[in-house]
Amino acid sequence: MTALYEGIGGGSASRAPQRGQRIPFPTVDEISRHCLQDDEPETVHIEVHLPGRPEPGRLREAFREALRRHPRILVREAPGRWWRRRYEWEVTDGPDVEPVSFPPCAADALARARERALAVCPPLTESPPVRLEVVTEPDRTGCVLVLTVNHTALDGPSCLRVLATAAALYGGGDTPNTPNTPSPPPTPPTVPDRSGARGLARPVRIAKDTHTPRTGNAMLLSELPVPPRAPAPGGPTVNDQLLVATCLMAARWNELHGRAPAPVRITMPVDDRPRGASGMAIGNGTRLVEVGFGPEERADVSLLTRETPDPAAVARLLHRTAARTRALKAAPGAQLGVAGTLLTVPAVPVGLRAAVTRGLRRAAGPWTSTTLLSNIGRIPYALDFGEAGRATAVWFSAPARMPRGLTVTTASTGGRLHVTLRWSRALLDDAAGAGLAGLFRRALAATAQAHPGNTA
Repeated sequence: MTALYEGIGGGSASRAPQRGQRIPFPTVDEISRHCLQDDEPETVHIEVHLPGRPEPGRLREAFREALRRHPRILVREAPGRWWRRRYEWEVTDGPDVEPVSFPPCAADALARARERALAVCPPLTESPPVRLEVVTEPDRTGCVLVLTVNHTALDGPSCLRVLATAAALYGGGDTPNTPNTPSPPPTPPTVPDRSGARGLARPVRIAKDTHTPRTGNAMLLSELPVPPRAPAPGGPTVNDQLLVATCLMAARWNELHGRAPAPVRITMPVDDRPRGASGMAIGNGTRLVEVGFGPEERADVSLLTRETPDPAAVARLLHRTAARTRALKAAPGAQLGVAGTLLTVPAVPVGLRAAVTRGLRRAAGPWTSTTLLSNIGRIPYALDFGEAGRATAVWFSAPARMPRGLTVTTASTGGRLHVTLRWSRALLDDAAGAGLAGLFRRALAATAQAHPGNTA
């Protein structure tokens, strides 16, 4: 699970960068920069719903001050030649462009803002690589804050932390909101469970279903009840239920499309950034692990891919998944593994490394995971904008590039689970995406029925 952290004040765990400072791209930033594609922009979409409407001038001032308090977000890519050894971020003393905008109030304003969030990426050459749109519609009493983040520069939790600072400043406070929930205890060490390891088997792909293949991404947002939590330590967590629901969704979808059963593999971000009052470092702070579903699930495949999955088979899958995720979270590792570390060693010019990285990415395409699940978890910030009110819902979505072509992102606010399915239009059309979302809802309900804490 991608967790959010305590301490959203002005500093980060490391020394704050200074104006004009050059910061070499970390591993995740560099690999992302190598593989950028115009037809599938690397954007993170964040959507915050408020019951009221903030005053434009005050909001702009609060957001600018929040950027100054988190100077690592005030960066642009420094210019350089292909033969340089590294990409570098250049820290600026303020925004190069106005990051906050107020599109005209219109009936389709939110739909258009969502389209922009998926199709128009904030450029890396202008600071900050994020934009905030305040969207209003004639029949909506409140507003929606739509943030679009260039994922090469930072991730969703980082941007949410900056927004929480802006909310506190807008509301009249000098320090950001106190998190709503305490940080969970660290995961205890455990013996790794190899049953879900990658191995040599290729993961199954989501069956293609589109009559009009196009470029870019589309998405569908939904609101569901938060699944029940395990009654005792060591049992399946909500994150485990989401992983199982994603697996069941993919398996059922492919079964309905005539695909033979094959191993499902789900990429899951794990956030290892330090917790505490020192705050969370801004940037791309997660490492990626893969949760495999295969050998142990073969015996239950017919039970799991029914229209209504067998509760006993789902319960067995939940317990195996809990063991796998505990092992993956406890095991140390680099953000993108050993391969990512080796590819970013500055031994040769960055232009050559970029060509090698793109070539290896194409070659490794058949072994790319089936999908990605990013569970932000319970939003720990009040996101209180004074007279504009507190956030009533928060949605996230992660890029959905081919060959994976599908991501599932979840967050919870006010006891509700906010789910975003985002897909490549080369893989699915809108009708297919809606059908897949329906399968996810039914699969998540099946995990709740099989959950040991359910007494119904």
